[in-house]
Amino acid sequence: MPSVADPLTALLWRNRFAELGDAFYTPVQAAPLRDVHWVCRSDSVASSLGLPENWWRSPMALQALAGNEVLPGSQPLASVYSGHQFGVWAGQLGDGRALWLGEIDTPSGPQEWQLKGAGLTPYSRMGDGRAVLRSSIREFLCSEAMHGLGIPTTRALAIVASPDKVLREELETAAVVTRVAPSFLRFGHFEHFAALGRQAELKQLADFAIRHYFGDLLNITDGPERYLALLEQVVLRTASLLAHWQSVGFCHGVMNTDNMSLLGLTIDYGPFQFLDGFDPAHICNHSDHQGRYAFARQPQVAFWNLYCLGQALLPLTQDQDASVDVLDLFKTAYPLQLDKRMAAKLGLNEVQTGDHELVDAVFKLLTPERTDFTIFWRRLSHAVAAYASSQDTQAFQPVADMFMQAEAWASWLANYLQRLAPQDLTLAAQTMLATNPKFVLRNHLGEQAIRQAKMGDFSGVSTLLTLLSSPFDEHPGFETYAAFPPDWASSIAISCSS
Repeated sequence: MPSVADPLTALLWRNRFAELGDAFYTPVQAAPLRDVHWVCRSDSVASSLGLPENWWRSPMALQALAGNEVLPGSQPLASVYSGHQFGVWAGQLGDGRALWLGEIDTPSGPQEWQLKGAGLTPYSRMGDGRAVLRSSIREFLCSEAMHGLGIPTTRALAIVASPDKVLREELETAAVVTRVAPSFLRFGHFEHFAALGRQAELKQLADFAIRHYFGDLLNITDGPERYLALLEQVVLRTASLLAHWQSVGFCHGVMNTDNMSLLGLTIDYGPFQFLDGFDPAHICNHSDHQGRYAFARQPQVAFWNLYCLGQALLPLTQDQDASVDVLDLFKTAYPLQLDKRMAAKLGLNEVQTGDHELVDAVFKLLTPERTDFTIFWRRLSHAVAAYASSQDTQAFQPVADMFMQAEAWASWLANYLQRLAPQDLTLAAQTMLATNPKFVLRNHLGEQAIRQAKMGDFSGVSTLLTLLSSPFDEHPGFETYAAFPPDWASSIAISCSS
């Protein structure tokens, strides 16, 4: 496939992952797509990458991000990994529809690029290596929505689409998402070599990760202590990530070990969902028949996945008891992180004794009536802002209107106001409005944008990108995007093929 000579040559392309050797990947060229066109582009990501404007807006960029041309200096490859899927060892997996293009230096550090949906790789198994327009729009929008919420995530640079057909539950059209991250390393990369007993490659990969992404650990003498420190860093990052997810009502839907980022990023957007009505037992993936990845179970599953990573690293840490001690840090780190995030949602400037009970009580209040999670928190934020200036509890009436159990709400509100009383209420409201989003990527909003896009109208995608990139702003005139979901939203079924 020819290489494109264009302004992007001004950026230093490399693929450090390729330096690991052919045990870790297979060189692959993307499969061309016909008649490609832009669906949506993120100027925010382009700016963060320092992309030259005359390239970013050019036909050359379109062809390169479709996989029809090779970026100058890029060495496309597909990496191999293994993993546990739905709690069962699945053996070898790998980048079945993703091509690792390489990385460039940016103002925020090195950033790797992948094309998702660029065609068959040696790890596609029974798949076709393609992504469809529907799933590509969902990944693009949710990546940028999560970034707008301040949640660690892979980013999405662009979607390129084609009329070429792809078979899922029905015939759909093909698309390619360009996604960006400091690293796409997964727990499964380590599980792969551990399962094969290839300790030399396992150490090589761990050393690679430490050298490039956990440089502070190089101060620790090479040996078991350094690898225990690596495991600890991953535990803490994962605990923080899960606290972020739970605080905004985000369901990942398929938390297999091969979908867990070593850097604690949200990765692999498939059957995800932001909660509408609050239901701790909600299952967003209709392929998850046992409810393994239900919303309330996500922290427990993350802990289980970390144990799988700890087991994989055991030949390097060389001490099972020490590894368990490190892994068990999740049991304290996650609750502390969640308490801190929930305190901000309530406008509290610090976590105090009794706050956990206050948070638990609000969850118990929301559950029986499946109260809308996002709208509740946003209304509460505005109510505190109004109460700060009026000192009139009538400011909370829009929140009270969301509950039939009036006595339970009144009891909780009294306790909340008592806890809030010593604080600067104006500052508390500002904190809440900057913590509780007005806009999240609800399933029905994504579905509406997808239906438009299938008809060739990408304006819905662009509108959502704008709103979700700054979800705490009011965006006058777009109130319908922050309204209660329609009745038909509950019938949307999202599967792993999404």
